Amino acid sequence: MRTVEISSEPVELYKILKFEGLAASGAEAKEVIAAGQVLVNGEVEVRKRKKIVSGDIVLFGEDEIQIQVG
Repeated sequence: MRTVEISSEPVELYKILKFEGLAASGAEAKEVIAAGQVLVNGEVEVRKRKKIVSGDIVLFGEDEIQIQVG
């Protein structure tokens, strides 16, 4: 698991996937979220604009990241 620092919270889920390179674009990020391929804190998340805050853990494929305000 790696830690990702954000400057302010909350951040929308699809933006985290896009900015961290887990998805090639915002559109791709929204597609994989809608398809149920992303977990937030151990639960499938299908809301593209789910607000992610410090302490949340996002899992997509083999990538697991923990969000932290920096």
